[in-house]
Amino acid sequence: MAETQAATRLREYETIFLVKPDLTDDNVDKLKERVRGIVGRDGGKLLRFTVWGKKKTLFPVAKQPRAIYVHASYLGGAKLVAEVERNLRNLDEVTRYISVKIADEVDPETRPVLEDLKLAGDVEETRPGAPAEREGGFRGGEEPGVEAEEESTEEA
Repeated sequence: MAETQAATRLREYETIFLVKPDLTDDNVDKLKERVRGIVGRDGGKLLRFTVWGKKKTLFPVAKQPRAIYVHASYLGGAKLVAEVERNLRNLDEVTRYISVKIADEVDPETRPVLEDLKLAGDVEETRPGAPAEREGGFRGGEEPGVEAEEESTEEA
């Protein structure tokens, strides 16, 4: 009896993968369905997909300054993680991925399958105060407030 109880226990994993930023929502959904199929086929249980949206990366990944972040949370064994990563490695749309073990000995019956989420991601860099506007820096010791005060007195 102890063997059957141990066999139903799985590990909980998270996999985060970066997708090229020019992909459409339909193509991202196809990637999600592919991962969902792999997890289901290999005896795992997919808990939730969260698309974090398009975000700026710390450094260019695949010569792109931005990427679409996708987070998958699932239950399975070590072979399942290897299979998911093997498939992600073979996809041209996926630029980076990382998998992390969250918990051991999780009962799949206690973990509900949650609805997939889609978050907005970062606001584009055209917003006021974006780094592109501040690239000029300060010239020769001028303070930013001094110039603004001089302009306001000239207008009055």
